[in-house]
Amino acid sequence: MPEKGFEEIAEKTEKKLRTFDCRIFCCNSTGCQSSGSGAVIQALKESITSRKMEEKIEIVPTGCMGLCSLGPLVRIEITAQEPVLYKEVTPMLARLIFAEHILPAVQKREEGFYIPPDFLTSHIYRLDIPFFTYQNKVVLRNSGYINPENIEEYIFRGGYEGLRKVLTNYTGEQVIEEIKKSCLRGRGGGGFPAGIKWENTRIQGGEEKHIICNGDEGDPGAYMDRSILEGDPHSVLEGMMIAGYAAGASQGWLYIRAEYPLAIARMEKAIRQAKKHKLLGNNILGTDFSFSCEIRLGAGAFVCGEETALIASIEGKRGTPRPRPPYPSQSGLWGCPTSVNNVETLASVPPIIRRGADWFLSIGTEKSRGTKVFALTGKVQNSGLVEVPMGISLRTIVDEIGGGTSTGKKLKAVQTGGPSGGVIPERLLDTKVCYEELQELGSIIGSGGMIVMDEDDSMVDIASFYLNFTVDESCGKCAPCRIGGKQLLDLLEKIAGGRGEKTDLEKVRRIAEAMKQASLCGLGQTAPNPVLSTLRYFEDEYLDKIQGAQS
Repeated sequence: MPEKGFEEIAEKTEKKLRTFDCRIFCCNSTGCQSSGSGAVIQALKESITSRKMEEKIEIVPTGCMGLCSLGPLVRIEITAQEPVLYKEVTPMLARLIFAEHILPAVQKREEGFYIPPDFLTSHIYRLDIPFFTYQNKVVLRNSGYINPENIEEYIFRGGYEGLRKVLTNYTGEQVIEEIKKSCLRGRGGGGFPAGIKWENTRIQGGEEKHIICNGDEGDPGAYMDRSILEGDPHSVLEGMMIAGYAAGASQGWLYIRAEYPLAIARMEKAIRQAKKHKLLGNNILGTDFSFSCEIRLGAGAFVCGEETALIASIEGKRGTPRPRPPYPSQSGLWGCPTSVNNVETLASVPPIIRRGADWFLSIGTEKSRGTKVFALTGKVQNSGLVEVPMGISLRTIVDEIGGGTSTGKKLKAVQTGGPSGGVIPERLLDTKVCYEELQELGSIIGSGGMIVMDEDDSMVDIASFYLNFTVDESCGKCAPCRIGGKQLLDLLEKIAGGRGEKTDLEKVRRIAEAMKQASLCGLGQTAPNPVLSTLRYFEDEYLDKIQGAQS
């Protein structure tokens, strides 16, 4: 596609949008689909067709809008009027919204804001509440606002401008310097600087190099990467191409869990569309840069989230980690230099390139820049997908964005980082969300899981749950993880079952430390974290069970 093609597509799309008096944005993510969004969209289509208003009203199936627990969500945007968001929409309610809100509002749009009748207002969710106003959407900038299956809508909102900018104005080294300047760190859990990872790949010898997008999201309760892939697939694709240009790679691989069929389908379509617009393939935008991209499916093994196990899986081998060094940037896929980046990391790249490193540096803390996407779940009023600036407090996320506990009971703790993370007690929730501070508390940001617990939750049971998960998911290659994990789980089950002894706690600590020091990969090294953090902050619960067993 020639450079002017971007302007032509944007102009054509804008002209098309101006023809509509109303646009109906319907969340069509996995969460809302499971709640019946398909039937809601069909009901709205039938209502529009029956009134022959296809040229005035458009339905836009979108990615996740965030309030997952209240789906299906429908947002009405009518020219010269404030947007209105409806929650828990059914096909019947969709028809009523069309007849009693959309139609009269379109007819009276010149007269100002239309007030829906009282029987509809109970389903309206205000857009000026903390759930929305406390967020800062960088990665989720398009999710809920575009049709993710339409490349032209992505281009209209500035899509592929970052790619064009680097191909026409930057060398690969200059792109790396810009990303290093932005201080973008990996959003998959490790927090390693993305620019340095690309640089380490670029400086290696050999012509064949690879970029891998790690979409093997396996943490219980986490769906950040899935939602990004579903809601804005082209942003991930564009980020991969920029990474490829920077690292000197010409081949990209998207490794996505097979349990994510909608994400896979939308990424496949995005790749086809990019090829059709000559944004993938040979001599992209008339330059010497060529890049191709393929999808590989993960079979659900949690350990394949570890980059060397992921690489083995793509190669058709059993997904087990290998010792490092050499690191993938030195010898990765088929022995070639390879950069492995998380979905959210890659989706952060296009806006950084478009708006500049200084803009990204203005968000977050000194050592944790930018924003982070979290799946806020558990016993919280507003569970869903949120994107917040680094440095926000956990309390603000839970109490303001989340609206407090859904049970009305006292907040007890927040678990972050999934099976690799830890539990943070209520008294420490004023802690800033950043890599360093959470690590000091014995937890991690991880990929972005965040589970809220109230006073009824047993911390011993929570630790057992996560450890049981990691024991099941261990590849068994190294003894510290394979044997140590099972020994830890046996001890926890002994304590939880009322058969524990006080000496068991010292055994737990000793085995946990051995696992952290000697396990081959991050799964075994971090598996004790939920146990150690609950023991650190809630040792009294362990002692209560032990004393109860001895009494």
